[in-house]
Amino acid sequence: MHGYVMNKDQYLRRLARIEGQVRGLQRMIDEDTYCIDVLTQVNAVNAALKGVALGLLDEHVRHCVREATEAGDAANTDRMVTEATKAIERLVR
Repeated sequence: MHGYVMNKDQYLRRLARIEGQVRGLQRMIDEDTYCIDVLTQVNAVNAALKGVALGLLDEHVRHCVREATEAGDAANTDRMVTEATKAIERLVR
């Protein structure tokens, strides 16, 4: 079971809202909206996606890493921590 299962509906709602924001961006470009206004909305979409990513990362650590640690599986715990570290690296780039 994945760590986000308990909040799956919440994530789906957030992603649907982000999808709507992206459609709004398409509409703005189609309507030749001022570039700074479009960039402002792009930044909002990026922030929303980062929020989803941070939530998923938090749940990965709280669920998957903790589960591996509690099971006493050092190799799996190490693998999970490495995955989390790499995910953090991708987020901060």
